[in-house]
Amino acid sequence: MLGRLVDEVLRHRPILSAWGDTLPLFAAADVRICNLECSLTMERDPASLPSKEFRFRSDPFNVAALRLAGIDAVSIANNHVADFGDAGLMDTVMTLDRADIAHSGAGASLELASAAAMVRSRAGSVAVLACTDNEPGWEAGHDRPGVRYLPVDPRDRRAVALIDDVRRLRSHVDVVVVSLHWGPNWDGSPPPEHISFARTIIDAGADIVFGHSPHIVRGIEVYRRRVIIYSAGDFVDDYAVDPVEHNDWSCLFTVDINERGLRRMLLHPVRIEDFAAHRAYGQLAATIAARIARRCRDLGTPCHWSRSAEALVIRPLLRSGCAPPEVLAT
Repeated sequence: MLGRLVDEVLRHRPILSAWGDTLPLFAAADVRICNLECSLTMERDPASLPSKEFRFRSDPFNVAALRLAGIDAVSIANNHVADFGDAGLMDTVMTLDRADIAHSGAGASLELASAAAMVRSRAGSVAVLACTDNEPGWEAGHDRPGVRYLPVDPRDRRAVALIDDVRRLRSHVDVVVVSLHWGPNWDGSPPPEHISFARTIIDAGADIVFGHSPHIVRGIEVYRRRVIIYSAGDFVDDYAVDPVEHNDWSCLFTVDINERGLRRMLLHPVRIEDFAAHRAYGQLAATIAARIARRCRDLGTPCHWSRSAEALVIRPLLRSGCAPPEVLAT
């Protein structure tokens, strides 16, 4: 979220400062994906728009922060991309297009909002589909700008359309990611309907379900050797910090995947401080990792801390019960 106070400090700091010391992790990845939860626009007067408590706008120049971090694709299906109306939404889309950053989840029509963000890298091709169950009033139409709105209900025609899109993409790309901005805030456990819906998406052919919105990290599930991140938490923002829920604690998630599914996943603990993301070390890293590990185990996902990687490690369970040969030193 590059708006509000983050937008203000980026006028006086180096554009890369928002990423703190996390950039080496970005540089090591083949493909980098995030949820962009603000409008990139110079629109400033929401007086003509329906009342809304929080509106997040960032100067279009700040798209450089995404470019310089190597962000390949963003989800823009969320409850802030249209904070400054259709004009702000379309400014965001055009700014991303000019920066050559792929996007999915919002656009000038339902067809464009539903299109996958396509990324081709030397490691393979990735398709990202993005949807949200927030802000139904922003739903895109056949000739109306908006977001790809989708209730978390597999019987709904919009959910059926998403599943069809996943099945169609499966045979054309190496990795399919479905980004879902969903559910209520807080609560470390995913709602039961999220679990069943995420599994349905994996059954259709997705490799990664990338959930976000609740402001905290929920447990990770490995289902059929594919990854479900129920909530990735917050990464860069200016939000007030809840001293119990700790929305300033999160992770950078690295997924190592091949045609057989998950090989290894690393969760690098981070904290938000002074409007920037910073890696957590020492006791703080251990505390963040322990909280997330408990939530992973509640979902049947074993994990362990790797001192060498400074990360929580998740691997798929093998039927034999034997550890894979490339086990990290811990």
